[in-house]
Amino acid sequence: MSRIVITKRAEQSRLRKVCQVGIAAFLLATTLPAVTGCASLFISKRKLLQPIPPSVVQSASPDDLVAQLNAKWVQFQSLTATVDIRASHLKQKEGEATDYPSFRAYILVRKPEMLRIQGKLPFVQTTMFDLGSDGKTFNLTVPPKNKAFTGENENKGTSPIWYENLRPGPFFTAMVVRGLQPEELYSVISDSSTEPDPATKRLRLHPEYILNIQRLKPGSQQLYPVRTVTFRREDLEPYEQDLYDDNGIIQTQVIYSAYRDFDGVRYPSHIVMKRPQEEYQLSMTVERVNQNTPLTDDQFQVKIPEGMPVTHLH
Repeated sequence: MSRIVITKRAEQSRLRKVCQVGIAAFLLATTLPAVTGCASLFISKRKLLQPIPPSVVQSASPDDLVAQLNAKWVQFQSLTATVDIRASHLKQKEGEATDYPSFRAYILVRKPEMLRIQGKLPFVQTTMFDLGSDGKTFNLTVPPKNKAFTGENENKGTSPIWYENLRPGPFFTAMVVRGLQPEELYSVISDSSTEPDPATKRLRLHPEYILNIQRLKPGSQQLYPVRTVTFRREDLEPYEQDLYDDNGIIQTQVIYSAYRDFDGVRYPSHIVMKRPQEEYQLSMTVERVNQNTPLTDDQFQVKIPEGMPVTHLH
């Protein structure tokens, strides 16, 4: 009788060991990758950085966002601004960037597409370049190089010198976020982004709405992108604008930050305009802004000095 009891107990002990080994093998197989060496089997825990959310998060429907853009565009007539610009020549293929000294610039903007920007050489404050457009054609003079350029607003620059590639359209787009055209379609997605806070060294969370603006390709059901506008939900202001060509290639990227009050006008105090195809970036610190100041046509005219060589761009 005792022999039978011993045998049963031994069998039960053996079964328990088999089950324990089997459970352990199953857990290892399902929770750990195949590893070599015992040290890799230790499990450790670590804390993830938790981004700090904003104290206020606003909600808006797609129609609300579009109505907001359209209302601001209708109210807007003109703008004058004084900015400090830091230019960079970005050679993506070579993995190089050349940063130039910052300079002061004066910008005039008037609907529908008139623009004037005059850049001053650092320290001496003489004119480095002068760009003016009536909304269709432009004149660009570069006095230090004794050069002038004329052409249609849509002409793209091909010069290795960044300021010879300046065109009115991208500047207008950077300074003013337009409303939508009647034929444009739109949709909105919700997203979020994070960025480091220089003061606290913590990450800040920014819930966002991304407004996708598209058009229907003629004779087709295909949609092609026109631009996207990203709104942060803390204040529902635009913080980024990306513009595309008909093939979906990004032409201009504009980043807005640090909104503040300029004599009753809420406007970003920092604007970054990137032109990846022409390999330049302009980082603008806004010092002064006035909106809807009366501007005359002659304020947008850039006269080419007599004897200055002119390149006509096609």
